[in-house]
Amino acid sequence: MVAPGELIDAVPLPMLLIGQDERIARINAPARAVFGDCEGRHYLIVIRQPEPASAIERALRGEAAGALSWRNSGAGRERHYQGKVTALSDGSVSFAFQDVSDVEHAADMRRDFVANVSHELRTPLTALMGFVETLRGAAKDDPAARDRFLGIMEREALRMNRLVGELLSLSRVEAEERVRPTARIEPQTLVLSALNTLRPMADAAGVSLETDFAKSLPAIRADFDQMTQVLHNLIENAVKYGGSGGRVQVSLRLLPHDAQLRGPAVSIAVRDFGEGIPAIHLPRLTERFYRVDSHRSREKGGTGLGLAIVKHILNRHRGRLKIESREGEGSSFQIILPAAD
Repeated sequence: MVAPGELIDAVPLPMLLIGQDERIARINAPARAVFGDCEGRHYLIVIRQPEPASAIERALRGEAAGALSWRNSGAGRERHYQGKVTALSDGSVSFAFQDVSDVEHAADMRRDFVANVSHELRTPLTALMGFVETLRGAAKDDPAARDRFLGIMEREALRMNRLVGELLSLSRVEAEERVRPTARIEPQTLVLSALNTLRPMADAAGVSLETDFAKSLPAIRADFDQMTQVLHNLIENAVKYGGSGGRVQVSLRLLPHDAQLRGPAVSIAVRDFGEGIPAIHLPRLTERFYRVDSHRSREKGGTGLGLAIVKHILNRHRGRLKIESREGEGSSFQIILPAAD
């Protein structure tokens, strides 16, 4: 017959066995990582959360306990736990629990994502419905008003189309995030291709695109299309939101040793000389639908998803994004990618 202690040790979740004397009789390795070596101590000294402590007290008295959940607002973000207290036939009580904070956080993110998408789609749809009603009524016989309203409707429809396209792009990027790219690409070729595509847009905005490339750069392992999407996003943002500085500079550098990547890396930096971004916004720029200026972003066709897509693409490439900005001096978005073996 298997001893109770062996069964507890075999449980993958943190688990404690509390004896009739209210002291901890046995603790498995996952629970020891949480509470330390606490065998022989009174359970109230070790388990300080009121919900599991009350459930253990009831079980020791022979009352029903069962499943429970509680939150711990200690250091860092709030943690959410689920556990179960069971009275055993010999009068002792078992207590097993797990941290479900990540599951709860993912559920919150899904709810926020659905709410944000609904909001982003509802605004243009409401505008379209209003204009359709107006065109059928008061503006039916007014050619000037009809042309103006149709132009606005076209812009709103295009914005919805961009939003749906970026949602699909984000979904594809997330699906491929754990698959490392294998193609060897020259970073100069990648950057020049993006610049050649975007130069007409920059010229129309009165912004010059400048380059500053180091010599003898190593190749990188990358998905050409995805990295082109990253560069398009960063350069377009620099032209749209930092174009008041009149120029955007794209530089390429070799980093002989990057501490986080633990090896040589290639840096691609997109810098503008515009008004800059307030420091309070920098940590949240890669969040989905986060905008520094919602009204201005929508006017320029932004969906609030571009930098979130950039983040996921760089995760796939084992790269990272470093953002620096000072108000009145401009912003720099630096991509750091590992050099190819």
